[in-house]
Amino acid sequence: MRPPIRLFQIIQALRRSRRPVTAEALAAELEVSTRSVYRDIANLIRQGVPIRGEVGVGYVLDRHYDMPPLMLTPSELEAATLGAQWVAERADPALASAARDLISKISSAVPQHLRTFIIQPTVGIPANNAPITDGLDMAKTRDWIRGGYKLRIHYRDREGHLSERIIWPVMVGYAESVRLLAAWCELRQAFRHFRTDRITGAEFLNSSCDLKPSELKHRWEHSMRNTRELHLPSIVN
Repeated sequence: MRPPIRLFQIIQALRRSRRPVTAEALAAELEVSTRSVYRDIANLIRQGVPIRGEVGVGYVLDRHYDMPPLMLTPSELEAATLGAQWVAERADPALASAARDLISKISSAVPQHLRTFIIQPTVGIPANNAPITDGLDMAKTRDWIRGGYKLRIHYRDREGHLSERIIWPVMVGYAESVRLLAAWCELRQAFRHFRTDRITGAEFLNSSCDLKPSELKHRWEHSMRNTRELHLPSIVN
């Protein structure tokens, strides 16, 4: 493990612990000698990191300390790149564009010696040759989910039957071949999952849902747990 990465890992270990962490515990986690830990701690203190403690007792990090947000390890960089690649290939146009911008911003912000993990990652995904066409504005849908507003949608089911629904949107699910809008359906009085490519029209209402977004999501998650426990497939209209 490179010294700069090890320093970052020490800070992370101290940050997640509520009690003093001994040099022995840090050495075991990082697979280095305690002498290396002592040297690294001294180096961090010289750089102004607010670490308090003493040999034999342990070290603590000032809880108000805030690290630069892009002090990432190579594995974290590749994980972020892989996730952003998937979103860029599989998500709706607005999120896909945001994912490409994210990769560019991370590449510009990290130190030079870490950029290779973004420019030439050891992980990747295949290109998406079958893009999905959504029947509604997905960026605005996400805004409506956060704001707790209702939608009126026109929906074509798998048999081709058309219906009009008032729904309380909960979450958008991004799968390989379809996108799903999870929502409480006023018509069915139950949670349903609507394929976005089967929505033929949508009206973004100014009417608030009867539940706050957090409570609505909590009830949807509870409904999904019960569905799995009963060994029933998730309903896709």
